Amino acid sequence: MPVTVVSLTEPGRALAARLLPNLPEAEYLHCPPSFTTAVQQRFLAGRRLILICAMGIAVRTLAPVLRDKYRDSAVLVMDEYGRFVIPLLSGHEGGANEWARQLSERLEAQCVITGAQRYTHPLLVAGMGCERHCALAALSRLMDETLAGHGLSRRDLHALASIELKRDESGLLALAEQLGIPIAFYPAGVLHHYSERLSRKSELVFRETGCYGVAEAAALAHAEQLSAGRAELIIPKQKNPHATFAVARVYADPEPSSP
Repeated sequence: MPVTVVSLTEPGRALAARLLPNLPEAEYLHCPPSFTTAVQQRFLAGRRLILICAMGIAVRTLAPVLRDKYRDSAVLVMDEYGRFVIPLLSGHEGGANEWARQLSERLEAQCVITGAQRYTHPLLVAGMGCERHCALAALSRLMDETLAGHGLSRRDLHALASIELKRDESGLLALAEQLGIPIAFYPAGVLHHYSERLSRKSELVFRETGCYGVAEAAALAHAEQLSAGRAELIIPKQKNPHATFAVARVYADPEPSSP
């Protein structure tokens, strides 16, 4: 969903400048002529909002146009110095809680969630692409070196994912078996939907596969298949001469224990 960021003070403007690189397609408004009109119109149009202002201002502005938690857009409120990120509306259904967590991590701010918590846990999914007949050793080396460089290990991975073209790739299948985790394959058309969320797009990969990236897109696609939440890349594409590797994270509700 589209995003609008609104600020009212000069420190708020500076905070917005820090936010916007993480929101490349966001609309930004600073001191609009009518704060109430601008915010209400965008809220009713279905835009997600980040309001850099006092909580009271946000509440009084949005109260007349609220409908219900299933239709209201996600709204975050931030103080002008970026110390706190508070999901104000649609925390669960609209994804504001998870959105607040992601922004708070990027800004090194404190995420303040006041609603009942689902006690979610992170799932890490590795996406991999490789040349034809890539050796298991080359895949393992890239994976282990990358994970170690980010303070992780293969034990942290929940699943592997790649493009449908690699469904019969023996090295990938052997790696999944070695790790003891499932592997999923996605058509190029599905991976293409993640193009705008890739750290970089490759025209060469597009010509060869029909999508702009395999490792990152596959990791995001499968992470979101495992949970209703929005996945994020925590390790962008890494590569060696034979393969590419990326890791996505998503938060999921813990599985119920067996009776």
